[in-house]
Amino acid sequence: MKKSIKITILMSIIFLITTGEAMAREIVDMLGRKVEVPQNPKKVYAPSPYGSYALYAMDPSLLAGWIFEINKNDYPYLNKRMQTLPTIGRVFGAGQSANMEILLASHPDLILMWSHQNEFNDKEAQKLKILNVPFVYAVDENIKDYPKIFKFLGNALNKKERGDKLASYTQKTFIDAQNVVSKIPAKKRPKVYYAEGLDGLSTECDDSIHVELLKMAGDVNVHKCHTSNHKGFEKVSMETVLAYNPDVVIVQEKIFYDKIKNIPIWSNVSAVKNKRVYLIPKAPFNWFDRPPSFMRIMGLKWLMSKLYPKEYNIDIKKETRAFYQLFMSISLSDKQVQEILYPTNKM
Repeated sequence: MKKSIKITILMSIIFLITTGEAMAREIVDMLGRKVEVPQNPKKVYAPSPYGSYALYAMDPSLLAGWIFEINKNDYPYLNKRMQTLPTIGRVFGAGQSANMEILLASHPDLILMWSHQNEFNDKEAQKLKILNVPFVYAVDENIKDYPKIFKFLGNALNKKERGDKLASYTQKTFIDAQNVVSKIPAKKRPKVYYAEGLDGLSTECDDSIHVELLKMAGDVNVHKCHTSNHKGFEKVSMETVLAYNPDVVIVQEKIFYDKIKNIPIWSNVSAVKNKRVYLIPKAPFNWFDRPPSFMRIMGLKWLMSKLYPKEYNIDIKKETRAFYQLFMSISLSDKQVQEILYPTNKM
C-alpha cells in the first residue's frame, strides 16, 4: 500500500512538472493584478509596439513574433533571429488584426499587455484568452516610467539582473539630462519645431506623447496646444512656422530633410539659416517617435547633444555604440554608427 502511494505521488509530481504547473509563480503586474506566470517564460507575445520593443530590449529570444514586418534594411542592426521571426500582427488599433493561426502556432506561454495613461482595452484582451496563457500589464504613464517598466519585466520574465541594468542606465540618462536643463534658464533654451510629414507642416502639441523628449529637454516645443487625438500629426501653416521662427528644427522624414534647405520660404527660418536642422535617427527603430519606444532613451541623449552642445558635451558615436550593445545586443562598426547618426550628408 505504501509503495502504491509513493508511486502515485511520484506520478503526480511528474505530471505537474510536465504540465508546467509546478513551475508557476505569482507576481503582481503594474496594474496591481496578481498573476501566475511561468517560472521562466520561453515565448512571449506582446500585441503592441511598445511591448514588442521593450521585450526585444529585455531578451529578443523571448519574442513569439513581430507585430509588423521588419524592413530588410534594418536587419544589420538587429539580432539575426529577427530575420526569420514570424509576423503575427497586433490586436490594438483601428484595422489591426493578429493572425491567430500564426499566434497559436508560436505557442506563447505569456502575453505582455501595455497600458498607456491608464487606458487598456479589456475587450481586446479577451481575444487573447483563446491561448489559455496568463497575461500581465506594463503601465506607461509617460517615458519616465521606463525604469519601473524594465524592473517589472525583469521580475515577470525572471531576468532581474537584466531588468535592473536597463533600468539603471535609463534612470541615469534622465537624471543627467535634467541636471543640465535645470541649470539653463527657460528663456535661454532653444525653441524647437518638430517637422513631420513630407512637407514638414505636420507637428505635435507640447502635451502629446509623441514629443515627450522635447518636454524632458526643457519644455522647448514651440507648438503649445492641446493634442486633438492620440495619433497626432497636427497640421500647421507655413505662416505659423515663420511666426514661431524656431532655433532648431528636428525632422522625421528624410525626403523633407534633404530638400528643406533648398525651399526658399524655409530659408527665412532661424534654424535653417544657422544650419540647426537635424534628421532623427531611426535604424532599426525610431529614436524619437513613431512609435515612442525605449529607443527614446538614446534619443534623449541625441537631442540634448543637439540642443545643448556645450553643456551636454558627449561623444555621441561612443554613446550610440554603447547603447546598441546594451539594449540591442549588437556590436556596431564605425560605418554602421555613421549610417545611423548621419543617414544623409549634414547640412
